Amino acid sequence: MHLWSQLFIPTLREAPADAEVASHKYLLRAGYIRQLASGIYSYLFLGQRSILKITNIVRQEMDKIGQEFYLPALNPREVWEASGRWTLMGDNMFRLKDRKGADLCLGMTHEEVMTDIARNELRSYRQLPQTWYQIQTKFRDEPRPKSGLLRVRQFTMKDSYSFDVDAAGLDVSYQKHYDAYRAIFDRCGLKYSVVEAHSGSMGGSQSHEFMVPTEAGEDLIASCSKCDYAANLEKASSALPPVPDLEPTGPKPELVSTPGMKTIEEVSKFLGVSPTQKIKTLALMQVNEDPKTKETSTRAVIVLLRGDHTLNEAKLSTALGGKETRPMHPEEIQQLFRSPAGYLGPVGLAAFHADIGGSQTQRILLEALPIILADNALKGRKNLITGANKENFHLRNVTPGRDFGVTEWVDLRNAAEGEGCIKCGAPLRVAKAVEIGHIFKLGYKYSESMGLRVLDKDGKEITPIMGSYGIGMERILTAAIEQNHDDEGIWLPLSIAPFDVVVTPTNTVTGNCRNPGQGRLRCALR
Repeated sequence: MHLWSQLFIPTLREAPADAEVASHKYLLRAGYIRQLASGIYSYLFLGQRSILKITNIVRQEMDKIGQEFYLPALNPREVWEASGRWTLMGDNMFRLKDRKGADLCLGMTHEEVMTDIARNELRSYRQLPQTWYQIQTKFRDEPRPKSGLLRVRQFTMKDSYSFDVDAAGLDVSYQKHYDAYRAIFDRCGLKYSVVEAHSGSMGGSQSHEFMVPTEAGEDLIASCSKCDYAANLEKASSALPPVPDLEPTGPKPELVSTPGMKTIEEVSKFLGVSPTQKIKTLALMQVNEDPKTKETSTRAVIVLLRGDHTLNEAKLSTALGGKETRPMHPEEIQQLFRSPAGYLGPVGLAAFHADIGGSQTQRILLEALPIILADNALKGRKNLITGANKENFHLRNVTPGRDFGVTEWVDLRNAAEGEGCIKCGAPLRVAKAVEIGHIFKLGYKYSESMGLRVLDKDGKEITPIMGSYGIGMERILTAAIEQNHDDEGIWLPLSIAPFDVVVTPTNTVTGNCRNPGQGRLRCALR
């Protein structure tokens, strides 16, 4: 029992000007949080009560499938270098040095630390499976903190990690987390969807996100209007209706003048064709780092898309095994294509590789043939139009496979609203959503790189297979507010509201309230 008059609940009549989404506005106005710095918030009395109730729900469900740990937020460089992520995390990681000059970081996640414990303590298959979790503060040097608690630099996460003997065991651990997450979000009163997702820097073979639909979200979700298919746009695929090919004007690629025409739209209009009948060529450089010498090298990557499609960078990253890419510099484009940007195409690149000579820079650039990745939407197409690698010219009658080779056919494009579902063909919907949980099948990414080994039943060394599973505590609260508000304020699900009941006198009078002649005291319960 608390008396409002004795509590610290600093409400605001108006939300600050920089508060754009509903959850940010109402968390401030209702006195749940206060901002200390960009992306850094203090949780006041009401906010902390809700976070603790959410934490209690998460802990109760996780205790059914795992054991709770508490790990250091301050991590040494060496443990992150062992997995290869010290460099991969880039500027998103908070880095610091101690008084002796040793490199440290603030943990964004704890795959490395959990794996370090496992490699030092686990010896036999008899000790598996294991599921370890913690509820801990995480840090991310977010470049653009915004939307209140949705994009911050310090946050609370439940992160758990499973260790199994084989893939069948991982399937069981993964399903346990899937079920536990649904129980958690159901108890928190959220309306959510479970979607296929991209694993990103976490790595792994499979992942799912738990998403709450809201205009405040920064993720885009493609979902079927008829069946249960749903995926983050980083992962989503779609079925395309057939499009007609152009009639050939000859048996091989033919040069056609396109003076000053560089963009897909300009060339399509000039030649009187559809963008669906063009090949879009993107010139990139893959950046590779030797883990031992730390020296970097580059390799050309040519990405081919249908003219009306856009590149999905997450799918590209997956196709390249997580290796970073950057746009080619103008001098690199000139060296490889012998053409300025705007007239690039895949025909003849191997020949260019064979006869280019000159500077050491050119030899380094072209020491390996370009990787040519073509989107599946181009497979089977004929008589397309693409850049001729010659200023003011394009080629027509270009057929993939006949006129140029492809290193790999992959899904590289963004699925779009209205395209067909890959399961049933019904139109897809694309909407914004907030991620509240994410589960990953990590595979052997960390156990292999960090040397985690146990003995199997025959006494042979094996590498355990891992999973990783995260929930953002603050995101549960913000997602609940996004789903439960109007112009008058918010109403949280009872399970995560700061209080179950508020007793409010609405017509108080002085004197003896038992005397009907002196008014009455009415109470509102909410």
